[in-house]
Amino acid sequence: MVEKSIFRAYDIRGIWPDELDEETAYRVGRAVVIFLGCNEVLVGSDMRESSPKIFESLASGITDQGANVIDIGHCSTPLFYFGTATHEAGIMVTASHNPAKYNGFKLCKDGTVPIGIDSGLADIRDIVVKGDFPEPVSLGDVKKKDIMDYFIQHNLQFLDKSLEEKRLKIAVDTGNGMGGFTFPKVMNNVNVDIIPLFFEIDMTFPNHEANPVKLENVRDLQKAVVSSNADFGVAIDGDCDRCVFIDEKGEYISADIMGALIAKELLITHPGAKVLYDIRSSRSVKEIIEEHGGKTSMCRVGHAFIKKQMRDEDALFAGELSGHFYYKESYVSESSIISTIIVINMLRREGKKLSEMISPLKRYFLSGEINSEVDDKEGKMKELLEKFEQEANSISHLDGIRVEFDDWWFNVRLSNTESLIRLNLEAKTKDKMEEMRDNILKVIRG
Repeated sequence: MVEKSIFRAYDIRGIWPDELDEETAYRVGRAVVIFLGCNEVLVGSDMRESSPKIFESLASGITDQGANVIDIGHCSTPLFYFGTATHEAGIMVTASHNPAKYNGFKLCKDGTVPIGIDSGLADIRDIVVKGDFPEPVSLGDVKKKDIMDYFIQHNLQFLDKSLEEKRLKIAVDTGNGMGGFTFPKVMNNVNVDIIPLFFEIDMTFPNHEANPVKLENVRDLQKAVVSSNADFGVAIDGDCDRCVFIDEKGEYISADIMGALIAKELLITHPGAKVLYDIRSSRSVKEIIEEHGGKTSMCRVGHAFIKKQMRDEDALFAGELSGHFYYKESYVSESSIISTIIVINMLRREGKKLSEMISPLKRYFLSGEINSEVDDKEGKMKELLEKFEQEANSISHLDGIRVEFDDWWFNVRLSNTESLIRLNLEAKTKDKMEEMRDNILKVIRG
């Protein structure tokens, strides 16, 4: 029986083989072809122990439904997106940074347009569960395709070659994930010294979880940056689409602030462009982008929502607090490698330390995301609204609620899969941030 819970907001993900098995993978292959009516599907996979079996079953489902499989082999998520850009559909076998027992699928249509629960994944789920597949006129086959050289050249287009003579030292932690496969292949063509941490691909993640947003997962990188006197460090997640940066002092840089710095750099060559930032981001992000001539829009959390808004508003770039950085010029997709190259360009041109470039952007005090387990999530949201709506300057319902005041704001969102409320809060002073953080948490946890 198919486990419906594996169909999530943005992808399919579950424990192998208890929640996601070979039969489910086979059905997903057939269902995607039926839903999209496509003639071919580009397929790649990460290097988890379960990925080969899942790939074989998925490919069998695709070909049994009459479509061809374009097999690009092992890949990171950015490599997968690059491949799908010129194809009508794509599926990547991956569970991102999740522990080794998980696996799953990322789905795309029309190039890099993601298929989420509100844009077709629910329909695919229903086809998978029903298991009633019409017989095709003919069967498809599997064709192998090597796109690595093209991928390398695509990434190098973002490198400012006029600045290449200045050599930098970078500490890179790929967390034993797929970044160890693609990152060095690109960076071997850039004039940098790499201090590698955990480049050996082992998706049991023996050294630490491949989720760089958690501070405990970047401790080794912080030490390596300082001990090697590196110009900066970058930590990559399991499928290589997310990253966070560490300055030369070993300090962790919040992804929203880093996104503002990247946007500032991009606006030099794209004056007046639109930049998106997610609803959890610091007020300084909007301020900095607009101070440098950019236009701004706030967006929902989640890559499917952000990519749609980028297309709708013709945005050049989007930054997300989770460490996703999205580029219009890379097929409206995210890339840790392109983000690193842009930081290299910045440091070479400015001739400053990364900490010096970040310092003016840190204008407020953020709580960070705080999760609270509650039984009545909707009730707590209503209680918070009733408590603060009279004195608020403005309230946004774009994603949960974001309530704005003169000297502070907060956003609370509901988890899609757990009984959690997620709080982000910011204020002009540390004392105000701590005071209001504690007040909000009393309501949520009371």
